[in-house]
Amino acid sequence: METMFITPIQPMNFGEGIGQTQKVSGQSAISSFKGIFEEAVNNVRTTEEDLVGKQYLLATGQIEDAHSVMIASSQAQIAMDMLVSLRNRALETYNEVMRISI
Repeated sequence: METMFITPIQPMNFGEGIGQTQKVSGQSAISSFKGIFEEAVNNVRTTEEDLVGKQYLLATGQIEDAHSVMIASSQAQIAMDMLVSLRNRALETYNEVMRISI
């Protein structure tokens, strides 16, 4: 079997699936919420490390495929955009909850 030259981006797992909701409460809700952010931060960290490594190889002339640097750069940017979007949505949700009067 032929191996792929470019590794495809793996989707982030956010639970059971898109469109399916599950009720969580208490400590499990906190750990689920925390897990989503930890996964996003780790994704940003690993894509950034990959980019820095490929930039170093490009700068020292040790890389054979210069286009992989641009691919790694795009992956790192998308990962960062995803993390920022998650943060913004969490802040919007928090502010909305704070406006609710009991």
